[in-house]
Amino acid sequence: MAEPVIVVDGVSKKFRRGERHDSLRDLVPALARRMFRRRRVSTNLAEQEFWAVRDVSFQVRPGEAVGIIGPNGAGKSTILKLLTRILRPTTGRCAMVGRVGALIEIAAGFHPDLTGRENVFLQGAIMGMRRGEISSKFDEIVEFAGVAEFIDTPVKRYSSGMNARLGFAIAAHLDPDVLLVDEVLSVGDAGFQEQCIARMRQMIGRGVPLVFVSHNLPVVAELCTRALVIDHGRLRFDGDPASAIREYRQAPSARAGRPAANPASDIHISAVQLLDESRAPAAVFRTSRPITVRIQYHASRSVVKPNFAVDIYRGDGVYCAGINTRMDRRNFGNLEGDGQVDLLIDSLHLLPGCYVLSAGILDAHGAQPLDVHHRAYPFSIAADSRDLGLVHLDRHWDHQPLATTHETSQPTRVQSARLQESAGVLAVKEEIVQ
Repeated sequence: MAEPVIVVDGVSKKFRRGERHDSLRDLVPALARRMFRRRRVSTNLAEQEFWAVRDVSFQVRPGEAVGIIGPNGAGKSTILKLLTRILRPTTGRCAMVGRVGALIEIAAGFHPDLTGRENVFLQGAIMGMRRGEISSKFDEIVEFAGVAEFIDTPVKRYSSGMNARLGFAIAAHLDPDVLLVDEVLSVGDAGFQEQCIARMRQMIGRGVPLVFVSHNLPVVAELCTRALVIDHGRLRFDGDPASAIREYRQAPSARAGRPAANPASDIHISAVQLLDESRAPAAVFRTSRPITVRIQYHASRSVVKPNFAVDIYRGDGVYCAGINTRMDRRNFGNLEGDGQVDLLIDSLHLLPGCYVLSAGILDAHGAQPLDVHHRAYPFSIAADSRDLGLVHLDRHWDHQPLATTHETSQPTRVQSARLQESAGVLAVKEEIVQ
């Protein structure tokens, strides 16, 4: 196994909530406290301090694409800044081998008064490249960024999207040994984001390790070979992207926005499972194969004819399907105690990507929610074939050649023989008549 290119070993980082001194009377005592404070690193938190990252360890090897996901404020971007040495860890060690291409903030590292051209050469020099190396890549960078018309304009005149395009183009084209990318790509348009993803995929194929921080879960599922879940500064999960997304969705901070169950309801969802064709729990399913959604419930007393509902959303929020027992005219009668309801989908025609499922129990009229787990159960779809759009359609192709106009105007050999035979018969008849 190849040696790791990125090593994060027991890294922690703490910050102090902002001190502002508006007068000399406040500033002098603060400076005095800092002068006489012990210099040794303390693992204890003083007043107004907090841990942004706490005891995080992971490694990245050549050709690995590691996504970092988690809620806002979890510490994801702080980890990238520790890797690029913009920040120093309070404890632990960060190490990287080789030249680093990083895009962690819009226009990070750009000098606002320098032109786009000058900033390309500045960034290359910071990465340790010779001027000739940068010049050989310059046209490719400008073309990729799409800023040729403004390359000699100071970058302080650029929009956020232009800054992001140029920043990514520099980071991805100056032959980095490691690529670090933050969520800033979200400021670009859809076409540019697709360009960036295609470029990152090429680099991963060449063995360049990638660390990618994003809230775009479908892209993480598609692009990354591993994913880390960071929550409140701690590493909660390290594994395959589909399982990581599922873990993130089920974390307390991710569930914070989920609508609470109706406290007056007598029935609640106790568990939801996604089962594959062998009826085993799974996180990844295949296009056109079966899936079972199992909703387990507990009813504290008899509930009159409740309805069960399942909604499926794509990772970017597109509403894919809504299914419920009321529309399907299924009535399970009055329910009490513990039980389960299975929704069996014989052939799931969603295209490859990341999805999330909602499960709910509604009243007998389908109007009042009794308990809803909104977008709480993520899963992924894989396929052997490639389609475009939203769904896979079962199909086959057929071809049958048709005769051209020229061919139909000329008699075939069989037709010619039959015509000659007919002409001969007519000639014989004429001789007999005569």
